[in-house]
Amino acid sequence: MAARLVRCCCWRHFGAFIAAPSVVPASLLVPAGKVAMARALPQAPFASFHTSSPSSWADGFSVKEQVEDSGNPEHKVIRELIETAMSPQELFQLTKHHTLNSNQASLIITQLSRLAALKNLETESILQDERFQQVISIMDSQISQVWNNTLLNLLKSLYSLGVDSNRREMQSVEQEVLWRLRRLTFRQLASLAEFFAVKQVKESRLLNEVIKKLELRWTELEGTRTVVTLMSKVGHISPALMDRLEDKALELAEQFNPDDIRKISLALAYQNRRCVPLLRALSYHLIQKHSELSLNVLLDLIFAYGKLNFHQPQVFQKIATDLHPHVSTMTPVEVTRCIRSFALLKWLNLPLFEAVAQYALDNTKQLSVTHLCSIILSFARLNFQPSGIEDFFNMVHELLQGQLDSLEPHLLTDLVWSLCVLQQAKAPYLQRVLAPDFHAQIRGDQSFKAQKLRLRLININAAARLESPSYQGPFLPAEMLSATQPVGEKVTLLQSSLREALAGVLGSRDNGRFDVHTIYGWQIDAEMVVNSENKPLPLKDFAAPHLLHSEGTKPLPPGARRVAFLRWEFPNFSNRSKDLLGRYVMARRHIQAAGFLVVDVS
Repeated sequence: MAARLVRCCCWRHFGAFIAAPSVVPASLLVPAGKVAMARALPQAPFASFHTSSPSSWADGFSVKEQVEDSGNPEHKVIRELIETAMSPQELFQLTKHHTLNSNQASLIITQLSRLAALKNLETESILQDERFQQVISIMDSQISQVWNNTLLNLLKSLYSLGVDSNRREMQSVEQEVLWRLRRLTFRQLASLAEFFAVKQVKESRLLNEVIKKLELRWTELEGTRTVVTLMSKVGHISPALMDRLEDKALELAEQFNPDDIRKISLALAYQNRRCVPLLRALSYHLIQKHSELSLNVLLDLIFAYGKLNFHQPQVFQKIATDLHPHVSTMTPVEVTRCIRSFALLKWLNLPLFEAVAQYALDNTKQLSVTHLCSIILSFARLNFQPSGIEDFFNMVHELLQGQLDSLEPHLLTDLVWSLCVLQQAKAPYLQRVLAPDFHAQIRGDQSFKAQKLRLRLININAAARLESPSYQGPFLPAEMLSATQPVGEKVTLLQSSLREALAGVLGSRDNGRFDVHTIYGWQIDAEMVVNSENKPLPLKDFAAPHLLHSEGTKPLPPGARRVAFLRWEFPNFSNRSKDLLGRYVMARRHIQAAGFLVVDVS
């Protein structure tokens, strides 16, 4: 503010020497028709430095630069002709009728780039034009005389026009910018960094130096717009700068509008930066100050929260409530993106999920198989059964008929596993993934992805044996039923507490097992056998059909029961009902079907 005030005062002071008070300065006389026509041109979305009209090029100029430009009538005329030119030919004509200086040549190149972007002109023909070569030579002859803001626009324009980075004039401009970095304002540095980031300019010495300057001068950072822009466009390049930006964003959290909050949340999500204080502050102000949110804001926010696994029930409830009226008008991509994010967060909003189920029924022709799979996977994760369950799954089976072979193996496995969770897996689904030719492709593969697929196949095999009495096969071979144990998995506090509590009850270590890996793909935290009087019995004496290799062969005595302890340990689960987590529900069903009395431990 102080700098702007000084600039205005200086401008008025110098203006007294340029024109008499009773005379309108020549610098203010602009051809209205042409300027209006130039400003009416559509804006190019990919050329950020072209989004303002040519008349705003003077923004960021020093007082000396503005006075010098307006004090020379000929310079002013040339500038107006450049600004109002509507074609490259008009710009090139200026080289015939006027003697140009380096500043004017730079402005011509910038306007050429702007016209090429706005009118989708071929840049190759511009670059090969002899008059362009003349303009770029004039610019290069006195590059040190080009003003700072013009120089930055020139550099961006050369990149946008596709000038070879190895060309001498291009390197000359880059070197000049490099020498002037100390004299540039923070806003100019931020603009330059944003341009390079959007253009994805890699291995640039200039970009590295700009980032270093931003890191050193971060205390000059002002305004929400600059903070949001740097976080979303530049933050991923420099973790150190991103740390400073997060601190500044926390300080300015109250001033952000919903779109700012959306952009910051997405920036954090894409960079996997779970800055809890900032996320909490943004969530608080979002709830307190912004009653109406657009569809894009709602979808991007729930996506960001899901990717960061950040739980804020009040925000989830607001987003779900606000999204509900939009569901019927959303695209399949938006619906699946929305429902997948809520599933990742383990947050079930019944009205919203019912609306999604109805959307699938009403828009079967618009839904692709991939979209449908995504909806089913999300429903299964939360064990959600639509109220119109029969109509919904009739539609699902009809759309999936004949489409299974077109699905990628991992997606097909996830789909059948999800249908098993929802108890909707029919024989054709089971036969397709349990067939020898399907699981043969992962034998011997020790990758994490292959092991995950193998474990899900074991779960599907268990569902086929325990929950589908009419299913005749095929089943997985015995050698595939030994689930790989997680390496280096830490014992949780709940697990250690369970072991301590059971130690006194069991009496002997032979009367219990811990961390039991079953042939169903589920892990039992603790197992014991009790007689009709609820007294523990030695496990090793009895047959254990749930294990791949059983120690004993004796059947259980009359009245004896197997007891399995299953740990319920999901600290971030917003709703404590165990029935809302599909994986846990299916594990419980299978272990009960295997003859166990299941005890939930939480």
